[in-house]
Amino acid sequence: MSSPNCSCGPMKYNMVFSCSGAADVGAIADQTARRLSQEKIASMCCAAAIAAEIPEILDMTSNAERLLVIDGCPKDCAKIIMEKAGFTKIKHLQLEMIGMKKKESPLTEERIEAALNKARLTILA
Repeated sequence: MSSPNCSCGPMKYNMVFSCSGAADVGAIADQTARRLSQEKIASMCCAAAIAAEIPEILDMTSNAERLLVIDGCPKDCAKIIMEKAGFTKIKHLQLEMIGMKKKESPLTEERIEAALNKARLTILA
């Protein structure tokens, strides 16, 4: 993945946004996004920066090749933030789709790995 700040060639990069809510599934969504960023599959960015309409974040997001949004629960807060900002070509992973439920899915390495496997497949599809 190229750095979004590099201007020496075509800029191709992916970005990931996550719910980082107070619930267990929010913590899993957050950790999954952080791991995608550590693996350099996608740069993690703050959904709150999108809601706050931070210009450089909006520009970076507009120029990304792929956008992945990970939500912990069916309220889909991060996805709604992205859609309200006008981003419609997003790939979305909600953790309930892979059997995790709010207040019933404590943060564990196994759950992070399961979400990470699904996130990799989702963003690269």
